[in-house]
Amino acid sequence: VQLQASGGGLVQAGGSLRLSCAASGRTFAAYAMGWFRQAPGKEREFVAAISRSGGGTDYADFVKGRFTISRDNGKNTVYLQMNNLKPEDTAVYYCATDNTGGPWRVGVPPRDDFGSWGQGTQVTVSS
Repeated sequence: VQLQASGGGLVQAGGSLRLSCAASGRTFAAYAMGWFRQAPGKEREFVAAISRSGGGTDYADFVKGRFTISRDNGKNTVYLQMNNLKPEDTAVYYCATDNTGGPWRVGVPPRDDFGSWGQGTQVTVSS
């Protein structure tokens, strides 16, 4: 599977960005998708995930109420709408796919089951 994230940029605190991730190489609708991020000097961390149908979601506590994950299976794309951005949200954002459970898995997989990292997109939030 190939994953390409886009939509990052420089934004002031309180602003918004919408990230997109285009997937190819396998049946997109058969797999849950997720977003992770990595700030300089820190480990990669989970941000959000969505089930293959879009009916189930999972969010890290630090983004609840600010970020929304969604997907369009017709376009093989997953999105991350980020509102009320904070300087601590500055990181490279990566999308990922369920790398463990196989196709047509029900629900949102455990966070550790995601992998197949694509190329990330830089998000920088200025104070």
